Amino acid sequence: MLDRRTLFGATAAVSSFVAGAVSSPFTAKKAKASIPSDVDVQPRSTVGRLERIPTLALESREDFLTAFRTFVNTDLTRAAKARADRIMDDAGIGAKSPVSREKALELLENDYLVGTRFRAWTSSQRLMWENLYDEFHGNAEKYLAEMEATDNSGPGTLELNPGMDMPNYVKWEIHQQPGGYVGDPFAGHIYHYGTNDFYMGLNDQDQIHQHMARQTPLPTHGDGVQRILDMGCSVGQLSVAMKERFPEAEVWGIDIGAPMVRYAHMRAVDLGVDVNFAQRLAEDTKFPDNHFDIVISYILHHEVTNEASKQIIAEAHRVLKPGGVFYPVDFYTAARTKPKTGWEQVRWWWTHRWNHEVWYYDYVDVDFPAEMKKAGFDVNEEGPNSGRYEGGNLAGIKRA
Repeated sequence: MLDRRTLFGATAAVSSFVAGAVSSPFTAKKAKASIPSDVDVQPRSTVGRLERIPTLALESREDFLTAFRTFVNTDLTRAAKARADRIMDDAGIGAKSPVSREKALELLENDYLVGTRFRAWTSSQRLMWENLYDEFHGNAEKYLAEMEATDNSGPGTLELNPGMDMPNYVKWEIHQQPGGYVGDPFAGHIYHYGTNDFYMGLNDQDQIHQHMARQTPLPTHGDGVQRILDMGCSVGQLSVAMKERFPEAEVWGIDIGAPMVRYAHMRAVDLGVDVNFAQRLAEDTKFPDNHFDIVISYILHHEVTNEASKQIIAEAHRVLKPGGVFYPVDFYTAARTKPKTGWEQVRWWWTHRWNHEVWYYDYVDVDFPAEMKKAGFDVNEEGPNSGRYEGGNLAGIKRA
């Protein structure tokens, strides 16, 4: 949890401009993109839509970690899984047979190859965060100035709510990210460049988010797509992609992390894309009933509690128009598979314990199709393929 952290008064840093940054919650503005040149931190230009990391030394370290992550996720993982399967076979259990977590850990946790795989993944993750943390905190003044200069710029709007109550589930350093999503003023910066490493260099141009936007089902009410909501929008990559697919729609991205939506807004302004960002809870969006045509989320539900997931589903139903689409994309939302084999048990335990995916086991206990039906959706349990990082998709249409 973040109780031990006091990150040079992050709350004070954002509260001074909040009054001016808050816009009318249901009206989108359109304005010319504007980050003043005297505060725009772009020392090494861009590669497409991605601003290059500020120094060659940092870029080199991150490139190495991305390549190392790719090796860990491919060759090393295959070798470790093969080793785990042999151990389970030798123990008379079988590589594909169900086994308890306790027994799997007893047999596999201390194996040199299995342990090397998980240790290599964890250490590369920590080094990645450390590199990025040092850069943004070591140059805090200029990065804060860039965000502050953009808070009131358009296109799009920014709404921050520093006095809002934070649910307990957000007060963790998910993925080992220092300060988590709410406790570090540069959480958005660190998350964006860190996840470029997570995607092994395959999302530098938001390709995965753009693919998801293209795959999003259309509403059935016949009124077109006028308003879109991205729940748990993070740094706004999917929000921007949805606006680019539906340029006439009013698009909102909401996230509990103020640093996340600040960065998302700044990046959208820099790209010249008209999206509205707000610091709000997905389970209590504050939007009116029957307001949106599409509600979408990406890898949100595995980072909240079982109860919060159910509340988010109900909230999506409330704010959608009849005939509107709810499209929650996550790792196992439709497939809903629990760990069974020895390798699965150890991998899930490692992710939960050492990568601080605190709610991972809660997540698979939610019967998403059943909860969506209970909320009033007609559910397609074989929704379109949104990308490579989920084990099955759902799409729900709100019944009239």
